[in-house]
Amino acid sequence: MAHREELTRFLKTARARLSPTDVGLPPGERRRTRGLRREEVATLAGMSVTWYTWFEQGRDVQLSVPMIERLGRTLRLDGNEREFLFALAQHRPPPLETQIDEEIRPGTQHLMDSLSIPALVIVEDWTVIGWNALVARAFRDYGALPRSERNLFRILMLSDRYREDPDHYREMAQRLTARFKWDYSRTSKPEIFDAIIAEMLEQSEIFRECWQESEILAHFEHINSANMPSVGRILFLHTSYAVEGAPGQRLILFAPLDAISAERLAKLAADQLG
Repeated sequence: MAHREELTRFLKTARARLSPTDVGLPPGERRRTRGLRREEVATLAGMSVTWYTWFEQGRDVQLSVPMIERLGRTLRLDGNEREFLFALAQHRPPPLETQIDEEIRPGTQHLMDSLSIPALVIVEDWTVIGWNALVARAFRDYGALPRSERNLFRILMLSDRYREDPDHYREMAQRLTARFKWDYSRTSKPEIFDAIIAEMLEQSEIFRECWQESEILAHFEHINSANMPSVGRILFLHTSYAVEGAPGQRLILFAPLDAISAERLAKLAADQLG
């Protein structure tokens, strides 16, 4: 009982020290008590008011790890307070916080430059941070784009280049969204996805449809093609691998699918050197 009483006291104290303006809410009318109301905390944390109220009252309800993380961010808890909340709520330490590595390592770039196939590296929200010269030849020159425009998910979903075949585009959109959902469900920092999701819901009808579907995809592997005027169409099998020691980074490799594609890719590479 004392454990639950401490959880109640802790949450009430955390609420009381925040004002509406601290979390982006209008000041509103004069309040009888300091701090945020329960319904405001619940809304900001993406929880039902009833569920949060029961949790704060110390009733026997269980919150998932993502829900506790969202609650901690809403209440602006520091590292020690976050750990304390998990101890009170789940009787165990919180999951380790991972600092997403946003910069390409020289060794990873050197590896990609040494390959005879296209290769690129994306971070957790699918922003491209590294690529080799064959990617620029076969797909697009990311070096000509500012970082804010190098999100691979946005590019593939919104570019007219991929909409020439409606059936193929729909299949691609469903697959990409299913994988994006998987990444979103596993991240400890959902806020890095929220802006992308909001933008896609506004701009893409097919994304709105796909986002409502239940399909998820845990593996980033498929066949895609690039039509190069100088050599013809090249079929690629692309796969992805986590970059060891670089949290959130994935190396995507594009291997030619058949002998004809391998021959055309070799010619494309030779033309580039020439």
